[in-house]
Amino acid sequence: MGHGAYALTRVAVVVRAPAGWLWWPGLLAAGIGVPGPAGRTAGLVAGAALCVGAAPVVCLARRGRYTALARDASRAGKAVILQDRAVTLRVWRRAHRWWLLCAFLAAVGSSCVLPAAGGLLMAGAALGLWGKALWLGRWEREHEALLWVRTDCVGKGGAAGKEVREYALTGTAAGDARPGGARRGGAWAGGPRSGGVRAGGARAGH
Repeated sequence: MGHGAYALTRVAVVVRAPAGWLWWPGLLAAGIGVPGPAGRTAGLVAGAALCVGAAPVVCLARRGRYTALARDASRAGKAVILQDRAVTLRVWRRAHRWWLLCAFLAAVGSSCVLPAAGGLLMAGAALGLWGKALWLGRWEREHEALLWVRTDCVGKGGAAGKEVREYALTGTAAGDARPGGARRGGAWAGGPRSGGVRAGGARAGH
């Protein structure tokens, strides 16, 4: 990883950031869908198929890229800023709020043809993202290290986009999120400050 001060955000948190914003609006869109010519039963059947199909596709998408970046990850530098989980979620939400609104409206509008199908497709994508985050969490627990990515590289392509060149590693005590990106309870080590935490768990710079 580069030298000097830079900010890192958890890979798993970036991956699961869209999940809640797809899941709940998706279920809402499925519930309020306007009855279409195909009938609600047909829409629910089609939506269930889309949900079941979308979940594994999203979960498995670009997994090879994630695996390669994780395999080649290096220990975090001596001067890093570990971004809070809540900050990562807030930044993602602000950057994608219009996209989320359009997706919700499209899901509701699609019910004119197949009721509930569009909303269930969104829900399936959310399940896939949660599944991918859990898969990353298993990797982190097995390797006793957390995966981080520079915040200035995740803007367009996410945590495995073209701009991402490498991941950084810290110990499992770093940051305020558990392996897999879920919120960590209680006080946490290595908050957003210069120094961060090395892969072995000791604070960098000490």
